[in-house]
Amino acid sequence: MARLKAHGERHAVDRIGWLRAAVMGANDGIVSTASLIVGVAAAGAPDAQILLSGIAGLVAGAMSMAAGEYVSVSSQADSEGADLARERRELRDLPEQELTELTSIYVERGLDPALARQVATQLMAKDALGAHARDELGISEHTIARPVQAAVASAATFATGAALPLAIVPLAPASVLVWLVSAASLVLLAGLGAIGARAGRAPMIRATVRVTFWGAMAMAATAVIGALFGAAVA
Repeated sequence: MARLKAHGERHAVDRIGWLRAAVMGANDGIVSTASLIVGVAAAGAPDAQILLSGIAGLVAGAMSMAAGEYVSVSSQADSEGADLARERRELRDLPEQELTELTSIYVERGLDPALARQVATQLMAKDALGAHARDELGISEHTIARPVQAAVASAATFATGAALPLAIVPLAPASVLVWLVSAASLVLLAGLGAIGARAGRAPMIRATVRVTFWGAMAMAATAVIGALFGAAVA
């Protein structure tokens, strides 16, 4: 499929491939690691154990995110590849039928039949597979699956997000560790929500509230479980 030519405007869709993986990775890194730290600390574990748990969560989470993204996006890429291979065969064996199919798509979008036929003919003369991939299958250069890019972005951003609450553990007194990690993580989540919304040109307040709310719920749940577990062991 031919690549789409660049032009002067920049759109949020240009970033969709890496932005989704990056925001999800950083968000998961902060929430899962902070929740783990809060839960273990609420159970009354010593500082060394809390730090070790956080480091283990960072490494395991980053690898899990990378593997999950790679497998998921690879499945999408396989599906796209199969659809493109089918289109190649149909364009080779049934070119007239494919021209009629593309024409009907443009008619449904509002062009009169004669103009739709002319547009379809010219687009197929230049890049038949690209035209069908874009307008029939919905596959474009901006949205095509990139497994390695998604995996690397997820792992790197998860590790970065996880490192932020983890860095507080050796610095904070044990008496306020739970509250300090929770507060700092919520601030980080709010900032992440705002940055992600700005990069994707989405409403900032809604994204910030959504990310912060679910982060708070996760940390509250693990704090309660940790406290109950610690009390039971004691």
